[in-house]
Amino acid sequence: MRSIAILMTILFSALQYGQAQVQNKKVLAIGESFELSSEVLNEDRTINIYLPNSYHADSSQTYPVIYLLDGSLDEDFIHVVGNVQFCSFSWINIIPETIVVGISNIDRKKDFTYPSTMEIDQEEFPTSGGAVDFIQFISKELQPIIETNYNTNGTKTLIGQSLGGLLATQILFEQPELFQNYIIVSPSLWWDDELILKRTLDKSFVGKSIYVAVGKEGPLMERVARTLYNKLSLEKSKEAKLYFQFLENQNHGDALHLAVYDAFEKMFADRKEE
Repeated sequence: MRSIAILMTILFSALQYGQAQVQNKKVLAIGESFELSSEVLNEDRTINIYLPNSYHADSSQTYPVIYLLDGSLDEDFIHVVGNVQFCSFSWINIIPETIVVGISNIDRKKDFTYPSTMEIDQEEFPTSGGAVDFIQFISKELQPIIETNYNTNGTKTLIGQSLGGLLATQILFEQPELFQNYIIVSPSLWWDDELILKRTLDKSFVGKSIYVAVGKEGPLMERVARTLYNKLSLEKSKEAKLYFQFLENQNHGDALHLAVYDAFEKMFADRKEE
């Protein structure tokens, strides 16, 4: 009986100790979120925002902005924000402190694709073909709201992977002025029988930095990514800074995180020399 009493005393003390350790729990926040009612898309979209530690709304300091496709909390927002925070630490100094705008998805197969002429694409992606509207949503609704409500400096980067990489490529080809920097990872350029790679690049790419990466993702994905880079090199090397990386130890699922870090190192290399 005495041993049972001692055991109960120990357990009671342990419970009290455990309760004392969690009395000061607080919500851990890495940003903020708002709902944007889009007239272009005719739906509400969740926008996730990361603000640097030094950010103050009433300050005159301004920041560059990264726009992240697949920017839901359960997609790429949190790990890309971690990349951004780490790379902008003063003792790392790869990139400047940067605002991140994560665009949450509703139907990425619709938003990230232009209409395909291929029957197989239409069958497998029945809601596809909404890219024009989604690009207008970014340019006419989202960007103005971010620039009006946050302290931005006009420098904008777009990150897109997979179908998001297809959309980023379309924006680069059709409306390159929307962003200064493009990080295109594992782009699904097989879409519409690779027709996008046959387009003429008739827009100015002056002052753009463009990074293309692909992992060990099979002959098709690796070929179209290299074809994109080669096309850019052939047609736009005198206008833009171009970078390519083959991530041989990554696949389609895990290439993005390392690619973003590598893109930051390459595209902002001048900062390391300051």
